[in-house]
Amino acid sequence: MPQPHAIAIIGAGLSGLTLALSLHAKGIPCKIYESRSAPLNIGGALMLSPNALRILDALGVYARIKSEAFEFDTLYFRSPEDKPLDTFEFGSQEKYGFPGVRVYRHVLIRVLSDLVRESGVEVVYGKKFVRILQDTEEGVSWEFENGSVESASCLVGADGIHSKVRSYLYPDLEPTFTHTMAVTAAVPTSQLNVPEGYGLPVTILNRTHGAFVIAPQQPTGSEVLIGRQKRAAQLDRAGWDALLNNKEWCIDFLRDGAGDFPEIVQNAVRHIETEKVNLWPFYVVPKLETWASESARVVILGDAAHAIPPSAGQGINQGFEDVFTFAAVLKRCQADGQDAEGKGQQGTLKKALRVWQAGRQGRIDKVLELNKEIDRRRGPKIPGQEEKDEETKAFELGWLYKVDFEEMVDGWLTKA
Repeated sequence: MPQPHAIAIIGAGLSGLTLALSLHAKGIPCKIYESRSAPLNIGGALMLSPNALRILDALGVYARIKSEAFEFDTLYFRSPEDKPLDTFEFGSQEKYGFPGVRVYRHVLIRVLSDLVRESGVEVVYGKKFVRILQDTEEGVSWEFENGSVESASCLVGADGIHSKVRSYLYPDLEPTFTHTMAVTAAVPTSQLNVPEGYGLPVTILNRTHGAFVIAPQQPTGSEVLIGRQKRAAQLDRAGWDALLNNKEWCIDFLRDGAGDFPEIVQNAVRHIETEKVNLWPFYVVPKLETWASESARVVILGDAAHAIPPSAGQGINQGFEDVFTFAAVLKRCQADGQDAEGKGQQGTLKKALRVWQAGRQGRIDKVLELNKEIDRRRGPKIPGQEEKDEETKAFELGWLYKVDFEEMVDGWLTKA
């Protein structure tokens, strides 16, 4: 087996790059392998909440993306008649230390890549992971598509919902398509003629056509994302690519039934540039028994380990929590006698990863419950049914947004 380095990360996306920075901050050597030939420079805007921004701030990321992000505190929901229906707090400088922000994925990837390069962590592009060759308590080795072999003390799959690393732990598992896809576009905010005092970002509900989303982006909010979801049949990769390339179909879908929505929606879809259109299908992964191999040398996290529906906007935010707490757990293992090359108290590492997964799963379960409550409150009401008090009061979100992650990890490990 080749001489191992400490931690190998499969995937140079948001989770993989942030994991590398988190490990570097803890003094734990790592290396990233990415199947693409260069950093990803496409993708729409993401919503980041205070829990994720607290992590990005600690890693030096937030200061660099702030000038390119749109800040907001509240998500608004309106009825089919365009009347205020509900609100959801997504950030607050005063309450949580950070606002909510929308920032383009390519901006975040660029900043993370810059910081990883400045830290001295190596990123090797054009290396497509194929399979695990050996997985023992001494370390792990694996093969790339070009036939080359590498080894490490630990291999972390941060390679997304269609993770190849996960297939080693769960050979028969395939992500389940939810039969829902989102079609979005970016248009100038000026063409919407937004009424004075009209809260954005907003989701306008419609029982016939579903919800229509309008979310500002760019630092000044000069652009908005518009989008709708649609039920869809399962397609293979070629099928999804063909559908995405059919820009006119996407635009027609965004415009379908617009006359049944308020004027702001009709204005939003009036002019859509084809190059500003995007589409993506929603997949989920069932709750997994373990995120690590028996040896604790192969680990998955982020979308590879769990999938979170978008109701509370916590998908990537929880991915950032995964990687930051994972690095903190490994550092704690070192303090308890586990060194960077994986020698020493192997039992400590196994125990720590079990505790880490249990703690993270507990947080994710609470987010899933929050999602259900959001969906219940905003779904169609049964005629004649009175609105309950809990359906109008504000959500209590301190547990989600205002958290000390180092303290949280210490608590997990102390109680174990």
